[in-house]
Amino acid sequence: MAQTLKPQVLMPQIRAFLDDSSETFSYVVFDQAGGHGVIIDPVLNFDYASGRTSTKLAQQQLDFVAEQQLTIEWILETHAHADHLSAAPFLRDQLHAKIGIGAQITQVQSIFREVFALEPEFKADGSQFDGLFSDGDTLTVGQLQISVLHSPGHTPADIAYLINDQAVFVGDTLFMPDLGTARCDFPGGSSQQLYHSIQRLLALPQETNIYVCHDYPKEGREHECRTTVAEQRANNIHVRDGIDEASFVAMRDKRDATLGMPRLILPSIQVNIRAGEMPPADKQGKVFLKLPINAL
Repeated sequence: MAQTLKPQVLMPQIRAFLDDSSETFSYVVFDQAGGHGVIIDPVLNFDYASGRTSTKLAQQQLDFVAEQQLTIEWILETHAHADHLSAAPFLRDQLHAKIGIGAQITQVQSIFREVFALEPEFKADGSQFDGLFSDGDTLTVGQLQISVLHSPGHTPADIAYLINDQAVFVGDTLFMPDLGTARCDFPGGSSQQLYHSIQRLLALPQETNIYVCHDYPKEGREHECRTTVAEQRANNIHVRDGIDEASFVAMRDKRDATLGMPRLILPSIQVNIRAGEMPPADKQGKVFLKLPINAL
């Protein structure tokens, strides 16, 4: 009796881009040259001291997309980042793509609408984004099959994108094994939720590639963005095999209590909950970001 051959799954092509200032990795993921792809967690360069923005890094991604002759269908955010501003609107306008994020962004918007006392017209309904994704949702982009995994803990809205069952983009949920895991002390965060989210990610096949959003390398190694489920389970200093939930929660909560706020959290959050758009300009056409005092 003839055997039915399973269709071959294409290996996604991945190009990482590093923003040195925030130590953030963003990615162009595509099926093949001349094909289709997505951009994950793009960065808008921002100088806090002067308030100046730049699309230098995003332009590098545009140049790569043009070089590979790609059609970019989605700009995907893993969450509303607290350490960099998103370049999603710039890329959307240049590439005629859509912006997507986890559906729980509405919870994050509701929290920070109050923190920043945003304008009455601001809607905490996720309508600033083109797509709101829930756990189990799937996207087809060319020959890429993208599965959404809700992975709360760092924030309520964190999601991971599993592409062609071979590579998972985890945002801030996991770092490289020698650095451990994300903090959970932002509004709506939970170390218990983070533990369970990570266990779900680490239940993926051992060979699955994990791509992180940040790397803060210790002296002696360069920035890295890729690890595997097997490497995380064997070596992650916070959640390797054998570390139970109670131990992780105690460690994470104690560690988080010692951490200062990220340098760019105040400008980043109020922009990123708007899908990367700046607040509305005033009557003179000037744009301002707020600096709430003693709010975090």
